Amino acid sequence: MPLDILFAATGGTAETELTSIDLATLTQLIFGAVGGLGLFLLGMKNMSEGMQAVAGSGLRRMISAVTDNRYLATIVGVVVTCFVQSSSVTTVMVVGFVNGSLMTLSQAIGVIMGANIGTTITGWILVLKIGKYGLPMLGLAAFVYLFSKNDRLRYLAMTFMGVGMVFFGLELMKDSCALIKDLPAFEAAIHRFTADSAMGVAQCLLVGCILTVLVQSSSATLGITIAAATQGLINYETAAALVLGENIGTTITALLASIGATTNARRAAYFHVLFNMVGVLWISIIFFQYVRFIPWLTFDFLPRTSAFLTGSQFVPPEKAIPNVALAIAATHTVFNLANTLVFLPFGGRFAKTMKWLVPDTGVKETPHLTNLDIRMLETPVIGIEQSRGEIIHMGEGCEKMMAWLKELTHQDTPDEQLKHKLFHREEVLDSIQDEVVVFMTNLLSANVPHEIIEEGRQQLRMADELESISDYIRSILKFDLKLRQQGHRFDAKHRADLDRLHEEAEAFLKFIVESFKSRQGDVMPEAQRRASEIKRLAKKLRKQHVEWLSHEKVPPFVSVAFTSTLNSYVRVRDHALNVAEALSGEK
Repeated sequence: MPLDILFAATGGTAETELTSIDLATLTQLIFGAVGGLGLFLLGMKNMSEGMQAVAGSGLRRMISAVTDNRYLATIVGVVVTCFVQSSSVTTVMVVGFVNGSLMTLSQAIGVIMGANIGTTITGWILVLKIGKYGLPMLGLAAFVYLFSKNDRLRYLAMTFMGVGMVFFGLELMKDSCALIKDLPAFEAAIHRFTADSAMGVAQCLLVGCILTVLVQSSSATLGITIAAATQGLINYETAAALVLGENIGTTITALLASIGATTNARRAAYFHVLFNMVGVLWISIIFFQYVRFIPWLTFDFLPRTSAFLTGSQFVPPEKAIPNVALAIAATHTVFNLANTLVFLPFGGRFAKTMKWLVPDTGVKETPHLTNLDIRMLETPVIGIEQSRGEIIHMGEGCEKMMAWLKELTHQDTPDEQLKHKLFHREEVLDSIQDEVVVFMTNLLSANVPHEIIEEGRQQLRMADELESISDYIRSILKFDLKLRQQGHRFDAKHRADLDRLHEEAEAFLKFIVESFKSRQGDVMPEAQRRASEIKRLAKKLRKQHVEWLSHEKVPPFVSVAFTSTLNSYVRVRDHALNVAEALSGEK
């Protein structure tokens, strides 16, 4: 806003007001606000990364436990968001899972509703009056982080470093807000946005929304709101309206993440928008009753109930709100709890509504990992799980190719559509491997725990081995097709021998993929036994073939095709054994 408009709106002129503004105070205000906000955001990031690393395996188990039971999904959304410290990150993560076909729309709706409750924990953290301890907490945790060699302890220290940054950043923002009182023109401009009427509420909603869109963090804008309210720059009602607007602004992150995603992923992102906007709409209708209800609930009803249960004496609060930060945190929590309770029973209907609002395209959509660069890098602990799902897809793709190969080699005339499917699947697996490499390279270049690095390397190796398996399956089919083009086929005995080898190799591959799905690491004894059997069978068949050549005249094309097919099956066996080694943690 131009200065002349700003000051004209507050009853003065730019020339007269500019002379009274203390430039040193203004500079201090800007530097303190920017620095405090930067520290706050960095603290939230460190706290999120540290908590994710410490609770990594637990988070992954929770995500994998999500079912179509929307109540369980909501609980998972609450817990996961408490750890990642951002409903936006959780929702973006959910969009990524839906885009990768690892989560259904109904599951996503439950998690998104839970995420909105989980994000309110930030407000309660900020209510704690330990701001002055933020800097020493940051310093002590930094020493532990820098000098500790224990991976878990380092990430625990990172968590406390983040907490210290959050509180120190909040203190800086509070001090900056206090300086606004020395700048009457700015203070008067801020007071123009007061939620004392329906229009004022709408203006505050818009300000909160825009601020969150700009900062890309509802937790940060909540911190700014609490800082301004505790310094008396805005009253509780205005802060409550800003908080509601922030709930709308936070949906922009998921919307951006849905660009280029599958239809179901876009439905999940749009539900997040619908959920928050409808919630803010119905709360806005009863806004003035709501802002009277929260102080009563927080400072009257709950303390009375607590006093009654404990037998202690209840001391009535003063007319003024005794703790505005506590009231703001309660406003945020009660809104999201109430909104979830309203939406939760109708989760199935909302899923149908989203399918109606965002209809299917009529074209089969294939999820691509390249989108994960946007959606998952903020949560490496969960991102590695998404990548694991793609490795499982590769393994399942190889299993399908083995089944199609057997069907095609037994047909008198190979089915053109099925043949195309097999060759296309091999190309898809090539692309997935490339995308896994790109995604994993970006993921492992960040500050991630040692166990994530090890699992990432394991997944890279497995992706390479599975892609090689698909190559050899394609080669076997090519040998068969080339043999047909030259007017030859394997006789019944050779076909039966190859079928035995195929079944052994197919069963071995299925065993490895199922072991990876069920997270069974101790697979080497069984894998080596099966691999040895396949090798012995291939060796036996090769020896029989050589003996057969000495007794009968065999067309060279048939002999070459048979021995090449044997070699390809052995290579399938070799690469499957390498997958087992990676799964068991062997180098």
